[in-house]
Amino acid sequence: MRRRPVQVLAPALAVAAALTLSACGENSPGGSSSAAVTSAKGGAYGDCKVSGTKGSVKLKTVESGTLTVAGDLPSRGWWNGNTVADIKSGFEYCLAANIAHRAGLEKLRIRNVSFDAMVAGKGSGYDLAMAEISITEERKKAVDFSSPYFASNIGVLAKPGKVTAENIRGLRLGVKQATSGAKFVQETVKPTKAAQVFPGDAEMLAALQGGRIDAVLTDTAIVLGQAKGSGGAVAVVGQYETGESYGALLPKNSANTAVVNGVLADLTSEGALDGLSKEYLGEALGGDPAAVPVWSL
Repeated sequence: MRRRPVQVLAPALAVAAALTLSACGENSPGGSSSAAVTSAKGGAYGDCKVSGTKGSVKLKTVESGTLTVAGDLPSRGWWNGNTVADIKSGFEYCLAANIAHRAGLEKLRIRNVSFDAMVAGKGSGYDLAMAEISITEERKKAVDFSSPYFASNIGVLAKPGKVTAENIRGLRLGVKQATSGAKFVQETVKPTKAAQVFPGDAEMLAALQGGRIDAVLTDTAIVLGQAKGSGGAVAVVGQYETGESYGALLPKNSANTAVVNGVLADLTSEGALDGLSKEYLGEALGGDPAAVPVWSL
């Protein structure tokens, strides 16, 4: 998949929900179900090769010698694996590894944290979060964002032949709690039936495949991966342009934001972000988001 000038998928404001941490998301950082640590070996973290000068930047981290990164884990193409402990590759995982390397940190800890907690600034115990998080003005009130590193739109995932641009407003739609896809459906699509809100991607996909909803609306890069994993049961039938972008999320007024921005700028100019996109997203997503038809309302 080609990486284009920031064109995003949209996770943003909650449509209705208490901003509480999921039980699996905020277990003890040492718990195998919620966190995993990889040590750098031979210039690599897990399956990720890194570039640039080790220790060329300095970060203030919650744990000495370790970059702790939160995510909504796993996520096909972004954080590859069946469990948190399995994750050793993916676009965001390897981006985190590159940041850790350039900061001279020997360990990369990843933690599973609920998406709504991250975007509300309710989580703690990590240095930054990367979970295909769209940068929005509303979220900036609670957290800091890095400069953008990826862009996409809101895709429509459905069983083939059932959903069109013309009939979507009258169907049963599913959205993920605290995402900009949820806000988009509520404020822009305005379906005749209230959208069903799900805590995570797995629950939402299960509802779609089980026939309890007709379509899922969330980030194009996310639903493309889900479509590929379904073996043809569902497909990305359309997308809406939103002009949003993904960025790393950091605590409000973090001393690390400018440093992370500098690393992202270097990785962009060196072609490293394009390389990560080509290596991890094209095959994982099963197609280029640019090839998905653009719908209008």
